[in-house]
Amino acid sequence: MYSSLNIYDQQLTIKARTVDSPNAAYQRMAIFWPLIEDLLEGSYKIKREHRKYLFPEPRENTESYDSRLNRSAVVPYFQRIEKMLAGMLTRKSVRLDDVSDLVTTQLFDVDLEGNDLNVWLYNTARIAIAFGHVGVLVDAPRDAEKSRPYWVTYKPSDILGWRTEIIDGTRELTQVRLLENVVEPDGKYGEKTITQIRVLERGRYELHRRDEKKSEFKLYEEGETSLKDKIPFSVAYSNRTGFFESRSPLYDIAELNLKHYQMNSDLDNILHISAVPNLVVYGYPNADEITTGPNEALSLPPESRMEYVAPSSDSYEAIFRRLDDLKEQINTLSLAAVLGQKLVGESAEAKRIDRSQNDSTLMVLAQQMQDLIDNCLQFHSEYLNEPKAGTCAVNRDFVSARLDPQEITAYLQLFNSGSITHETLLTRLNEGEILGDDFSVEEELENLQNGGLKEVNTSELPNEEPADIEDDEDDEDDEEEDV
Repeated sequence: MYSSLNIYDQQLTIKARTVDSPNAAYQRMAIFWPLIEDLLEGSYKIKREHRKYLFPEPRENTESYDSRLNRSAVVPYFQRIEKMLAGMLTRKSVRLDDVSDLVTTQLFDVDLEGNDLNVWLYNTARIAIAFGHVGVLVDAPRDAEKSRPYWVTYKPSDILGWRTEIIDGTRELTQVRLLENVVEPDGKYGEKTITQIRVLERGRYELHRRDEKKSEFKLYEEGETSLKDKIPFSVAYSNRTGFFESRSPLYDIAELNLKHYQMNSDLDNILHISAVPNLVVYGYPNADEITTGPNEALSLPPESRMEYVAPSSDSYEAIFRRLDDLKEQINTLSLAAVLGQKLVGESAEAKRIDRSQNDSTLMVLAQQMQDLIDNCLQFHSEYLNEPKAGTCAVNRDFVSARLDPQEITAYLQLFNSGSITHETLLTRLNEGEILGDDFSVEEELENLQNGGLKEVNTSELPNEEPADIEDDEDDEDDEEEDV
């Protein structure tokens, strides 16, 4: 008998009537999040969900199911791919341009949790890759004397709702509701976690905290914000489907990862049961009991016989082939769809990437994260009344292009023979990641033209030296007059 509930066609029934009610776009995205969140937590969380992901067989008792569940494990394909893509994005440090010294110094602890801008970018990019987008709020303490902006990252599941308006021809955010968990002291040694919702509007904010007795949110605090004409909140997408709406670009990989877990569990269970061959006795009375062991002997009637029965070695080939197919599909979807490259089993030449066609997803994410950081720099500078916000440049060289020793030798031979210029040689070595990230071809060529010495700017010399020379000349004149 089939169930009448279709889990893949559930209607959106929740209407946003209270501060904690998610809007329709949130509900459309929320059905994709549980599997991703559970895979990110690993085998323990997947196994903790029991029958949600690993289904019991018909007439399988609880003890057998629990034994099969304990033997199961999740291969962390999704985790590996998500971390790898974020690592490729942050393979080189973020470059800052025209950012004030004060803001640059504060970016060494950008979130007040000890993370500099590059570590923060890695963690933020992981959220965008896994879930489809990520939001960042640039906030500052209300105490003006200790005002120090910091950046707070929000997952899509923390952004409950939003409103926008067309202002001066641009769609602007006019309201956003953010779900937060705040840890506060409880007694002398304890602590408690408080769930609150931050409502931001242009020039003002509200904090609503959950009343544990009534299980509803009540207004806890409200006030005005420093930035009167905007909400200092920005979003970066990896797979945008609408305003503040997205879908994970890796969701299909998440489902294949789950399928691999289920099939691998079935295979492990079959191998566990069939690993010990069954003893079969022919022509022996059923009523008699037989025991066997290394220290026992059996006496059988002349017409009877015994043998061990085990499955043939090729009986599981179909399952093994299916698991290999799933691995291939995961590899193909993860890097062929994103980068056009497989994870394993390819030669060095096969791992060359055509960036013009195959870096599209990471290219989009890199541009989105760069725009996100630029917006956050603008908000950060406005809090501090800095005249210039500056810009940044996020890495787009996702795969190492380091030159091989043979290639370096070939370039040196071309330079020594006069086929290429000094500038071309340095440029290729720099692009081949031989000379370091801080190396400047222009500065090096300028130093070479000056014989390895930098030109001295006489305007920067102290003013005392010319005065001392004039004093010495006056002293010589006085000595001549005395003579």
